[in-house]
Amino acid sequence: MRFCKKFVVIDAVQFVYTPEGIDELRKFCGNSLGLVTKYRHPDAKGIAQIKTFEDHNFFKVMYIATEGDWVIKGVSGEFYAIKPDIFEKTYERVD
Repeated sequence: MRFCKKFVVIDAVQFVYTPEGIDELRKFCGNSLGLVTKYRHPDAKGIAQIKTFEDHNFFKVMYIATEGDWVIKGVSGEFYAIKPDIFEKTYERVD
């Protein structure tokens, strides 16, 4: 069997490791956003911990968003990260 995604409008924010980008991500994810950091390596990208619905305590179950990933708010209010190439193949901007 084959299936097609139902048309669903989602909210999303691209993770940019700048003070403004982190602030925007924090406002978007609220309490679901955990640690946002960047390791001390010249080629390191910023990472952000995003709490899943399965985690009820202390960010033990989480998604890791890497700088450049899109963070999506799902239809049930959950947040998860998606790589930019997959995001572009799956979603298009609506106004």
